[in-house]
Amino acid sequence: MKNYLHFLAHQLKGWPQQNYYLFFFSLGCQVMTLVNDKITWITVITFIGTTLGVLCILAINAAKSVNGWLGILSAICFIIVGFSAKNYLSIGEQIAYVVTLDIPVLLSANWNINMVSKIRKFTGKTWVVAILSTIAVYIVSGYLIGALTNDPRPWIDAISFSISLTAGVICFLRYNNQYFWWLASGIFQMVLWGITYAQGDASLAMAVNSMVYIINDVLAFTISPWYNKRERARLEKEEAQYSANLNTQA
Repeated sequence: MKNYLHFLAHQLKGWPQQNYYLFFFSLGCQVMTLVNDKITWITVITFIGTTLGVLCILAINAAKSVNGWLGILSAICFIIVGFSAKNYLSIGEQIAYVVTLDIPVLLSANWNINMVSKIRKFTGKTWVVAILSTIAVYIVSGYLIGALTNDPRPWIDAISFSISLTAGVICFLRYNNQYFWWLASGIFQMVLWGITYAQGDASLAMAVNSMVYIINDVLAFTISPWYNKRERARLEKEEAQYSANLNTQA
């Protein structure tokens, strides 16, 4: 257990500096949003969820597997918030993250041992499969959630859900093309939670959180090891050294 906790602590280190800057920027925005509104149990849960959620996406950006635990904890918070706002597919989205990304990441050696060295890119065929899968999930989920629940925004909810679900699968499979989906997901989530806030069903914090996600996705295309070869080489060397130290200690 001690070694595992040391491993998790290591996973929070060595990120690109911009990731840490974005986290503290997000934390400041969420604190201001929290104190400027009426503080209730749902706004507190939203604050905890958004803070953990930002850490999770920044961990993914840095190709660090600690995102597994951060994702599970933030998902619990977001499920509560989504149920309160009647954005039912946002609940499905969080469950999908846990099932397709968070738990597999925690159990996968490919993610937990120098994952950064295993990043890959789409082929033409993979692009087609990913796009068609997103469209299929959108149509099916939008119809079902509209027919079976009182979700007031079923098709907007479905867009965010379908893109996010596909992005989670692509991420776990270690394709850097995931960030095209994450960027689209962030945009549609900002629209969804902006409309939800305007209709009085949620706090502004979720819309602010989506904006931070978009900034993170833009950073991923520039400084993240998923795209930046220099950063990838630096992290590969760092992870190799960390593994060598563990072997020496053992």
